[in-house]
Amino acid sequence: MDLLPGPRWKKGKDGKDFSALAAANPMSAIVAELKASFISSKPMAILSGPGSGAVLGVDPEQAVILNRAAFGHAIENAAAQKLWFQLSPEEIFYLSHALNCVRVESQDKKQMCEKQLWDHFRSMSESFPEMYKAYSHLRLKNWVVRSGLQYGADFVSYRHHPALVHSEFTVIVVPEGTLFGNRCGRLEVLSDLLCALRASGSVAKTLLVVTISSSRSSSCELSSPDCLEQLAVHENNNKMDTTAVPGTAV
Repeated sequence: MDLLPGPRWKKGKDGKDFSALAAANPMSAIVAELKASFISSKPMAILSGPGSGAVLGVDPEQAVILNRAAFGHAIENAAAQKLWFQLSPEEIFYLSHALNCVRVESQDKKQMCEKQLWDHFRSMSESFPEMYKAYSHLRLKNWVVRSGLQYGADFVSYRHHPALVHSEFTVIVVPEGTLFGNRCGRLEVLSDLLCALRASGSVAKTLLVVTISSSRSSSCELSSPDCLEQLAVHENNNKMDTTAVPGTAV
């Protein structure tokens, strides 16, 4: 396997890159600060439309740390006392489940427990369990994870805040095993893998395939968030010279 290039840091007006700034402010410390800021008040998120996660209302100080931790996107609004952020299903479940620092209510103002929230997101997308497992795995590495839709991937990942560094990986999540039914089989065809590799290479990124499988398939039930402890994650950094494969030269 080829050695992977390092992060491509952005540069400030002085011409210096932001690597030193990122090292002085590790994402792990920023996320810990966010949790400490949110844990006492547990701000409320409200589920939004199908497939679009939730909106989270926070005070101005909390908005600053939410931005620094790179969760969600700020929504323009006129109310100065509360700022709103749109979060993906994976982001809001991570804040609720992994960090336990926000509450979530349905559109009819009923507070939701963890199981209800899990059921809601599974009803919106059958692939939510493996997508969330991959998202949380990458976030626990202190990477920032955003939607990869514009790159034909599930996610893109950054080594730090997107304001400081370019995204390094396009991420495709591949479920494996009978537990996931007909969702298995992604990238099994060589032409699909080559297409994904080319798409990543064309935007100066590395394709990261994240395989999700069950370590104890007989007892793992995707109907409960408890399954997350039983799902295994394997990463594969795909570096391939596509011109070396017969019939694939461009």
